Amino acid sequence: MRTLLVVTYLTFYLILTIPLMIAEWILGHFDQNAKNISSLAIVKWGFHCITFLSGTRVTVIGEENVPKDRAVLYAGNHRSFFDIILTYSRVPAPTGFLAKKEVFQVPLLNIWMKNIHCLSLDRKNIKEGLKAILAAIADVKSGISIFVFPEGTRNKTEDILLPFHDGSFKIADKGGCPVVPVTINNSRNVFENHFPWIKKAHVIIEYGVPLETAGLTKEQKKEIPNMVADVIKQTYQKNLSLI
Repeated sequence: MRTLLVVTYLTFYLILTIPLMIAEWILGHFDQNAKNISSLAIVKWGFHCITFLSGTRVTVIGEENVPKDRAVLYAGNHRSFFDIILTYSRVPAPTGFLAKKEVFQVPLLNIWMKNIHCLSLDRKNIKEGLKAILAAIADVKSGISIFVFPEGTRNKTEDILLPFHDGSFKIADKGGCPVVPVTINNSRNVFENHFPWIKKAHVIIEYGVPLETAGLTKEQKKEIPNMVADVIKQTYQKNLSLI
């Protein structure tokens, strides 16, 4: 039943928001900042509804650590399609995701993704991957936060973090923004653990203390991915008892 509710809702959401897509396109020609804010609100509302329909209960820890007055690079572990839904519904300011190119092939959904500054990342194409990173750096400099999953793919191994790809952290380095570690526990239990059914689950999301990149030496910047990975590993193990 929950699977049917979510699929039905998403279908109607994409269709019924077509007039809003047109309105957002027009608004963007006059006031891009207003479009950023309104697109954020519309997508967050949609994700809140999906979270409710899926029966997912979310416990959030450390949300006060997220800066509200500047762009950040969110870096989180990745285990489920629901990671994006659950984390995006909580961002306090315009934020884009680095997402695999296949997601941009979904009609209507791809329009909303572009509206909220999501960027297509093709990890098999170095040139295109570099373009996505450069675009993300430009977004950060303009005040748009970016959310990345440095593991590069959904991790199917329980309680183990895949090696981080260092490239995405260049967004923080070149964009001059802090990195916020985001640890997600139990999101696979919403969907992937019993595919194709969506079931009630309790998900823990914890935001770590931002790691500043400004003023660091070249060698110190190289350690940022390892530092973030260590924070996520420790936090993940700590929060297993809360599920």
